[in-house]
Amino acid sequence: MAFDRPWQIVGLIAVAVALRLVLPRLGSPGRWRDQLLEFDDSLLIAVLVVFCVVRPFVLQTFYIPSGSMLPTLQEKDRIIVLKFWYHVQEPKAGDIVVFRAPKSAYYSNPGENPDLGEQKDFIKRLVATPGDRLRVFDSVLYRNGQPQPEPYIEWPKALPWPGDGREDLTLPPNQFVVMGDNRNNSNDSTRWLLPTYGPGRVSAPYVSREMLLGKACLIFWPVNRIRLLR
Repeated sequence: MAFDRPWQIVGLIAVAVALRLVLPRLGSPGRWRDQLLEFDDSLLIAVLVVFCVVRPFVLQTFYIPSGSMLPTLQEKDRIIVLKFWYHVQEPKAGDIVVFRAPKSAYYSNPGENPDLGEQKDFIKRLVATPGDRLRVFDSVLYRNGQPQPEPYIEWPKALPWPGDGREDLTLPPNQFVVMGDNRNNSNDSTRWLLPTYGPGRVSAPYVSREMLLGKACLIFWPVNRIRLLR
């Protein structure tokens, strides 16, 4: 059990508290009861520290469910994300980031995201920051007019972006663009769309600053793939 849902965390705390209340009433004091009380106290403190301090503010583990970040991240990799990082550092192009998926990500891939009310976390590579000019042309990513070396991608992006790739997209304040390292098989900024009031859809490629959850720093499982992420 990953304890990713609030009810799981609350349930675990409730069990620890219930044991703390019940154990003193189970017979006369003895070594076994004292050991159980000590264990339960330690468990309760550990749960509170991990779920009330560490996970919300410091770091969290994440499971990789797809191949959108190949070859950097493989399916079933488990990684550590520094949730405090963007409280002390500004996001930079090249960072591997975990973020709350915007609604445009759901609309662009309804087959895998049928519930528009669901909240999902995505992991991609941040490729542009506020004020940057960005485009993909002839399978090359250009940022601020300069071709970007990207040795970490699976394959160059086959299609130009935005549109025919001849004009730059300028990022507004507080907005970021992300792409998967598996560029041609990734639900990322280059594919995100929102429905309009009329027929058709409009491009909505941005992740806001508030949606960034943290920076991925380490693969810790499986053992043969333990490594820092760059």
